[in-house]
Amino acid sequence: MKLSTFPLVVVVISLALPAAAERHMMQPVVPADKLAVARALTSPLPSSPEIVQQGKVLYHGKGGCFNCHGKDGDGKGPLAAQLNPPPRNFQHHGFWRHRTEGEIFWVVKNGVVGTSMVGFGGQLTDEEMWSLIQYVRSFAGEHGPGMMGHGGGMGPMMGGGGGMGGMEHRGPKGGMGGCEGEGCP
Repeated sequence: MKLSTFPLVVVVISLALPAAAERHMMQPVVPADKLAVARALTSPLPSSPEIVQQGKVLYHGKGGCFNCHGKDGDGKGPLAAQLNPPPRNFQHHGFWRHRTEGEIFWVVKNGVVGTSMVGFGGQLTDEEMWSLIQYVRSFAGEHGPGMMGHGGGMGPMMGGGGGMGGMEHRGPKGGMGGCEGEGCP
């Protein structure tokens, strides 16, 4: 490489790195002002193989989750290489330890600004999203439901306040407003 092109390469690489390193994987993506409400949400569905199977059908079908998150939830779906930041790896134990099912529900429903994760509140019912979460938890094996539990989680590793801010609601009701649908508390 010519010495004169070296500074250009350094600039290009340095501009590319912050995008992937801005947010720690364990930091919540639910905005701080919605985090308490999201963490309080719990699934109205019983844990069962039938519900997991319904979630699997959605993951590989109507929800299309496998396209980004991979058929095994490893974040390496057919579209993953095109996405920045890359899709979540649901097999990673830390993902489940630091989130409640309510936070995951909120993300599935509303999406995550600054990523390719769109909200599915207009495409999936609340019950479908809860069943999808049961299936996605199965990717973590022993690190899944036992670590995350139904409400507590461990919260953010990054310290005070949590949340990223800058989130927006993309669902049909124009705000978090809690759980909607017949199966909600």
